[in-house]
Amino acid sequence: MSFKFHLPDLAEGMTEAEVVDWKVAVGDTVTLDQPIVEVMSDKATVEIPCPRAGTVAELKYGPGDMCAVGEVLFVISEDGASPAPVPANDAAAEFDEAAAGATTTVFKAVDVASAVASIPSNNKPVVIDATADRGRVLSTPATRRKARQMGIDISRVPGTGRNGRVTTDDLTNFQNGTSAAPVAAAPARQPVAIAQGGDEQRIPFRGMRKRIADNMARSAFTAAHFTYVEEVDTNDLVEVRNRAKARGEERGVRLTYLPFIIKAVVAGLKKHPSLNSSLDESTNEIVRKNYYNIGVATQGPQGLAVTVVRNADKLSIFEIAEEIARLAKAVQEGTATREDLSGSTFTISSLGKLGGLMATPIINFPEVGILGVHKMEQRPAVVNGEIAIRWKMNLAISLDHRLVDGFDGAIFVQDVKALLEDPTMMFMEMV
Repeated sequence: MSFKFHLPDLAEGMTEAEVVDWKVAVGDTVTLDQPIVEVMSDKATVEIPCPRAGTVAELKYGPGDMCAVGEVLFVISEDGASPAPVPANDAAAEFDEAAAGATTTVFKAVDVASAVASIPSNNKPVVIDATADRGRVLSTPATRRKARQMGIDISRVPGTGRNGRVTTDDLTNFQNGTSAAPVAAAPARQPVAIAQGGDEQRIPFRGMRKRIADNMARSAFTAAHFTYVEEVDTNDLVEVRNRAKARGEERGVRLTYLPFIIKAVVAGLKKHPSLNSSLDESTNEIVRKNYYNIGVATQGPQGLAVTVVRNADKLSIFEIAEEIARLAKAVQEGTATREDLSGSTFTISSLGKLGGLMATPIINFPEVGILGVHKMEQRPAVVNGEIAIRWKMNLAISLDHRLVDGFDGAIFVQDVKALLEDPTMMFMEMV
């Protein structure tokens, strides 16, 4: 008897995942819960355990291939053993029994996947020629089951959902003969071939590096970026932080400048809600968020990730410092959860002492803003008509001009600057 494992929805809104590494080969004997494959979604790399004991009969995709949600990922020839229930955890994913042949499969998060939140590869609805050979069809298991019940070949249904996904409405329209007219597909961009020019190393472009590349390209070519730069005098901030360091050490907290910056940003977002929003392209609505989940770009062993300090407006500066440390450790150890890596409303990118003078950070789409924090250093400045040495740093904010006007972005940065230059006023803004 063969068991077909269908790829479940590992994260909200996921349509496909990349096969990173197979732990088994065809013909191998496998046991229940034995690691069988690593796949990467927009959120994290997850390790899928074997849901049946038996022999590996088929591996449908190779490393680097994309598998759509609901498609058969691998096939196990069962040896008669029945599956035991697996305790649920934060990474559990449930999918349709009729389509997948199982009820619940549990996945262990083993790696951080991306510096950005969930980002599909195409922001426009796609209509596919219903007469063409479409190959793998994007749809949820529930939609596939509905198609079977209606007696419809889902591969012939034009998909109008995101990335061309077939929805239940598409099934109804197809049955009623009111499907959208097929349109010609845009010509694919020809891949660039690099000729060998000497001693080289060829590294497969897949996994996290490719996911970051896809997300950055998506952001750069969707959001209308503009960047505004301002210099901040941080003399008073340095003094406040130095005084607070000892109190932080008593609590076992390493206090950096970043918690102060997060608090100043939250205060600015409350005054300028257009910067704490996203554009829902499926409904053509601007979504203004009344919660403040601040993304922090964090470098890990697999690349850049955006960890999320949730409800930063409700945390003290010491609590934010503790959360930043926890998230950084999770990224380094590969134990960051989906909640740690998703749901940010505004992102801060800081390289600390390596921060340079200025950069144009790319927005963590679909957010509308990202603040680049550059290195703090002593510089000559004019104070009361005299030259003095002051602690200074630059802030560079990139914003989506579709939702945020230049004036609003500049005023936001000026408000953040005012709080960092006079950090005692920051406490006046706290609730």
